[in-house]
Amino acid sequence: MSLTAAERFARLRLARTDRIGPVAFRQLLDRFQTAERAVAALPDLIRKGGAGHALPSVDRIEDEMAAGERVGARLIVLGDADYPAMLAAVDPPPPVLWTLGDAALMRRPCIAIVGARIASAGGQRIARGLAQQLGQAGHVVVSGLARGIDGAAHAGALATGTVAVLGGGVDDVYPPDNAALYAEIRDQGCIVSESPVGHRAQAKDFPRRNRIISGLSRGVIVVEAEIKSGSLITARLANEQGRDVFAVPGSPLDPRSKGPNELLRQGAILCEGLEDVEREFGRVRAVREPAPDNPFDGAPDQVDAALIERVAALLSPTPTPRDELARAANAPVGAVAAALLELSLAGRATLLPGGMASL
Repeated sequence: MSLTAAERFARLRLARTDRIGPVAFRQLLDRFQTAERAVAALPDLIRKGGAGHALPSVDRIEDEMAAGERVGARLIVLGDADYPAMLAAVDPPPPVLWTLGDAALMRRPCIAIVGARIASAGGQRIARGLAQQLGQAGHVVVSGLARGIDGAAHAGALATGTVAVLGGGVDDVYPPDNAALYAEIRDQGCIVSESPVGHRAQAKDFPRRNRIISGLSRGVIVVEAEIKSGSLITARLANEQGRDVFAVPGSPLDPRSKGPNELLRQGAILCEGLEDVEREFGRVRAVREPAPDNPFDGAPDQVDAALIERVAALLSPTPTPRDELARAANAPVGAVAAALLELSLAGRATLLPGGMASL
C-alpha cells in the first residue's frame, strides 16, 4: 500500500524531531502504526517527559521539501515502495533519504568499495579496476565520494552504475575537488543522503553516512585503510548488518595496508579481484527470515508514571536488553517498551538497535 502525501510529510517531520533517531522513529511507528498518529501523540509525550524540545514546525518541513524541489532532489521515506530493500532490512533503517539522479540504482545488487583518502596510486588503480569489473558483472558500486579510494571506485563504475552517499545534504559537494565527479554521478548515477538539503557535512554525520553505505550493499570491500579510519568503521557496521566484508591485502611496509590486513586476520574475505567476490556470493547459505517484532504489542495507551521511574532506575551506561528490563521491573514487555520510548523522548534513556537501551 502506498503512503499518502500527508503520511510521507509526517514521517519527514517525525524524523527531523530532536531526540528522535532511527530507533525511536521505528518504535514510534510500531507503537502508533502511522507517523500521522505519532505526530499527534508526540506533544503529550514530550510534555509528560518534561523535555525541552518539540516537533519541528510545519513551515520548517515545508521549507525542507521546497529546498529539495529547488535542486531537483527526490524524497524517499521508510515505507515507500521504492525504498531500497537492503537498507530497509537494517536494524533500524534510516527514516528518510534525499536522492539526486537515478534512485532505482539503490534497488539493484550493490557492493561498496571504501578506503583511504590519501591513497597510493596502486590502491586507486585497484579500486578503479575492481569497480569496473563489478559493474560489468551487474553490480552497482557504492562509496562515499571522499578523495582517494572512494573517488577511484566511483570513476570506475560511472558507466555501469554508482551510488555516492554523502554526509551533508545531496547538494553539499564535499570535498570541493571532487566537484566534477559529483556532477558526473548526479547525471549518470545516484547521490543520496539522510541529511536535509542544504546541510553542510559535520564530523557527526559520517558514521550515519557509513552505515548507509554498508546497509545498501551486499558486501563491503576495503582497499587501503589505516587502523583508525572511517573505512574500518564501515567494515564493522557491515559485519553487524550481516554483510560480507572483503579486504585487499597489501604490503606490511605501508601503513595503509594495516587496516585491510587486520580485517583479514579477523576473518574478512581475501579479495584480489572479481572472482573472489563472485565465489563468495555464489555460496549457498541458509536464509534467515527476520522474525516480526512489534515490542508494543499489549502496551497500554498511557504508561504508568511509577513504571517509567522503575524502568529509569534499572538503566545503566551498559546496554541492557528490553526483555531483561521487563523481568527486573516485573512488568509486561510492551509496557516497558513504551516506558523506554517516553524516557528516550525526555532525554533520560538511549534506545539502541536490537531492543537494547542504556542511560
